[in-house]
Amino acid sequence: MTVSNNHLSAAAEDDHIEKASEVLQRIFGTQEQGSSMGLEMVNLSEKAQQLDAMEFLKPSQTRLMAVANQKGGVGKTTTAVNIASALASHGLSVLLIDMDPQGNASTAMGVNHAEGIPSVYDVLEGRLSLTEVKSKSEHFSHLDVVPASIDLSGAEMELATLANRNALLHAAMHRLLTDSPHAYDYVIVDCAPSLGLLVLNVLCAVREVLIPIQAEYYALEGLGQLLHTIGLVQRNFNPQLLVSTMLITMYDKRTLLSKEVFDEIQRHYKGIVLNTTIPRSVKISEAPSFGQSIITYDPRGAGSVAYGEAAYEMNSRSEDVLRQLNEQAGNEE
Repeated sequence: MTVSNNHLSAAAEDDHIEKASEVLQRIFGTQEQGSSMGLEMVNLSEKAQQLDAMEFLKPSQTRLMAVANQKGGVGKTTTAVNIASALASHGLSVLLIDMDPQGNASTAMGVNHAEGIPSVYDVLEGRLSLTEVKSKSEHFSHLDVVPASIDLSGAEMELATLANRNALLHAAMHRLLTDSPHAYDYVIVDCAPSLGLLVLNVLCAVREVLIPIQAEYYALEGLGQLLHTIGLVQRNFNPQLLVSTMLITMYDKRTLLSKEVFDEIQRHYKGIVLNTTIPRSVKISEAPSFGQSIITYDPRGAGSVAYGEAAYEMNSRSEDVLRQLNEQAGNEE
């Protein structure tokens, strides 16, 4: 029996395997019928696949970054933890230092930070080195964590009378990087939500500041105060300090306010604000209670993909930022 080409074409159509986008389109209907949920699921899946294939390049020098904002609840610790985890998940070597007495970054990474446990407090007091107090992340082989315990809460008063009180963390980081200059691609420090001595120590020890900004009106007011403080540190203690990155967090694309805040900040700080925004997400909030970052807790979810994209965007700017920092250092000599 001879089978015509028409029959072959019909058979091929019957055997057609639907793509994920076609299945979701069939389930949720056409775009005009309200298929936005289905299309978002398709886009998220495609973004996750693209992110898996992206190559994160090692910066030519270690990037020393503080994640800072004196306003609480803006996603500061969440950003520090998840950016560090995203970078480590793509093969870059990262040291995450928790400088917040609450120890939330330590909790989110599943690192023991009970009272009396060797921590960054012992480093500031000069009893131990960063190498001696750091712990290996159980989720990422390329990520080390220096925990903070409640002991750190009394450090500001104890250290206030020391002549070098602003440079304690700087000295410890300098020793670490001198002994092992190629050990880390990134050193990321999570600051306390304040502008006290601990934060000043961090700003004197790093070269860059990453500022997470919540997509709301009050965030714009707090940003001005933070930038003023950073300017004072630049003029008086650390002239090489640079605000290299701003990241919009808790972004709700359904509201006009989120878009207006993003547009306003991007207009004033062009080239600094990442194009990636971090969405509001229950999963992001849940992850720390399981001792995990969103990268491992919900690896294909919207929060994980967003932080992965933010980390990639930040990483892709490395050489431009480092060149700017080195030129700035040269001008100071």
